Amino acid sequence: MPRHHVLLLLVLQCLLLPLIACAQPASGPVEGQDYVVIPDGQRWSSADDRIEVAEIFAYTCHHCAEFQPQLDAWKRKQPADVRVSQVPAAFSPGDNYARACFAAQQLGVLDKLHAPLFRAIHAAQTVPMSHASADELAAFAAGEGIDTAKFKAAMASPAVDAMMQHARQFAIASGLRGTPTLVVDGKYRVQAASHEQALRIAGQLVAMERAARKRP
Repeated sequence: MPRHHVLLLLVLQCLLLPLIACAQPASGPVEGQDYVVIPDGQRWSSADDRIEVAEIFAYTCHHCAEFQPQLDAWKRKQPADVRVSQVPAAFSPGDNYARACFAAQQLGVLDKLHAPLFRAIHAAQTVPMSHASADELAAFAAGEGIDTAKFKAAMASPAVDAMMQHARQFAIASGLRGTPTLVVDGKYRVQAASHEQALRIAGQLVAMERAARKRP
């Protein structure tokens, strides 16, 4: 075959391959591989009827610290019918990091403190990586403009006690095996080998749940 014919065939292949790929139907998430169905699963929050994507995380987990900006960017792209919630893995009532998260939620400042706390622990190292005291976490919050006394009071409040217990039950019911873990609408626990894959699967499960809600 003449050389110019070979070159022409290669050009045509380069043009056709993207069209073939687009024509192929996108495969959905595979149960048992990409996600696990949670028996009798319950949503983290019943605050509204939006499709919930709950992230179970730990501030001291370096994987969670890496995932945080990616999840935050993904969250900003979600439509109005999706709610992304942060749920600290609270297996011990004395976990001050989880208490700080819930205190920030109670005070309406979690969006302000969430990413900075990760940076303070993992990058700046101004907050201890383990066993941070309520005073140390309140001092961090004060550096972000939050009243120290109010923050410590919120950390020790009955409302935060209840949220700690709820978080523990949610993690156990979801079959938590590690952090970070995404749980979609209380029904599906995402399984993934990378952060990017986890977000892709979560998006597919959100779409699956949205379609299920539209069925009569």
